[in-house]
Amino acid sequence: MSTPAQSGLYIVATPIGNLGDLSRRAEQILSIADIILAEDTRVTGKLLNHIGKKSKMMVYNDHKSAADRAFILDAIRCKIVALVSDAGTPLISDPGYKLVRDAQAAGLYVTTIPGPSAVIAALTLSGLPSDRFLFEGFLPSKTKARSESLAALKTLNA
Repeated sequence: MSTPAQSGLYIVATPIGNLGDLSRRAEQILSIADIILAEDTRVTGKLLNHIGKKSKMMVYNDHKSAADRAFILDAIRCKIVALVSDAGTPLISDPGYKLVRDAQAAGLYVTTIPGPSAVIAALTLSGLPSDRFLFEGFLPSKTKARSESLAALKTLNA
C-alpha cells in the first residue's frame, strides 16, 4: 500500500486451502490491522504465521451480542479492523453481516479486499453456464426442509 490505510472495517478474503492464494492487498491489510476479527483464531493464526505477522485477534461470529458489536464499532472509528473468515470471503455463508450493517448505519468506513470465493471457484469448475447463477447458501439439515428447498429451486432459470 502506498499510503497508510484509514481507520475502518476491512472485509478481507482469505485463501481456500492454499495459503499462497492470499492477495498482496490482503496481506498488507492483515499486516497493519490493529485488530483482526476471526471466525476461529487458530485457523487465522496459521495464516498470520504464514505471512510472519502477529496481530491482536478477537473471535467474531453472528452470535455476538449488540454490546460486543458496539465495542467493535468503537474500535472501527479509530483503528484498522480486519474481518476474516476461516476460508474465502467473509459474509458469504460466514459471519459478519450484522457488523457490516451496523458499521454502515454508523457512517463508518467499510471496504472489502476481494479474493478467493468458494462459490465462484465451484461455478468456474462446474462446466455449467456461468452467465446467470444463484447462490442459495447452506441447505437445511432436516430432510423434509431440504427437499422443500430443492423443490422450490427447480423452477429457477439460473
